[in-house]
Amino acid sequence: MWKGTVVSIHLAPRRAARAAEVSEVRAVPDQGLEGDRHFGNTAPDRQLTLIESESLEALERDYKLALPPGEARRQIVTRGAPLDHLVGKEFRVGEVRARGIRLCEPCEHLAGLTHPTALKGLVHRGGLRAQILTAGVIRAGDVVSAID
Repeated sequence: MWKGTVVSIHLAPRRAARAAEVSEVRAVPDQGLEGDRHFGNTAPDRQLTLIESESLEALERDYKLALPPGEARRQIVTRGAPLDHLVGKEFRVGEVRARGIRLCEPCEHLAGLTHPTALKGLVHRGGLRAQILTAGVIRAGDVVSAID
């Protein structure tokens, strides 16, 4: 069984605003992460987004594009968590329980805010969109794990 870690947390107050790194954030079921641009959006796939730090490292290695974690437009950056395998499954991020909804493929908006290479460089490794099932605080350093 794998066990990942929250490397960092990034929140943007508005759609195209620069994301700021925070040490912790409160997760609210059916609302999202407090202080983030998607907070209050009850669509399950807009509540929580995660990306593997390994994907950002591969983007730099394979495409020579260094994308700082906050610029990836995902709220939670993980290490050691196979996010693609969590679609349709429940998992924990610290004390928060969530359910993987779908992969978070890169889009034109991300490319417009960063670089066009991000589109092809993050295909099938752009992260995970998830629904928040229980309230709690997510902190940098928290464990990310699957729920059996």
